[in-house]
Amino acid sequence: ILPRVGLSTWRMIAPFIPMCRESWRKLVVAGRAPQPIRLTSSCSMYRNEDVLEWLADPIGYRAAAAEQQAA
Repeated sequence: ILPRVGLSTWRMIAPFIPMCRESWRKLVVAGRAPQPIRLTSSCSMYRNEDVLEWLADPIGYRAAAAEQQAA
């Protein structure tokens, strides 16, 4: 179970995401999936609440404009 709050790496959310990592990355770049939070050059994490929101409506999800500019 993915907690409602907190941060998760790709490996933590991968079991819930119905696609491969590359397809997920393409959705992120297009703004149709949650934007990662870059902690270091080799560590990105996703807000669990954003991932759960995406899982509830993957077709209608759009990343917030402020998140797109920060990424």
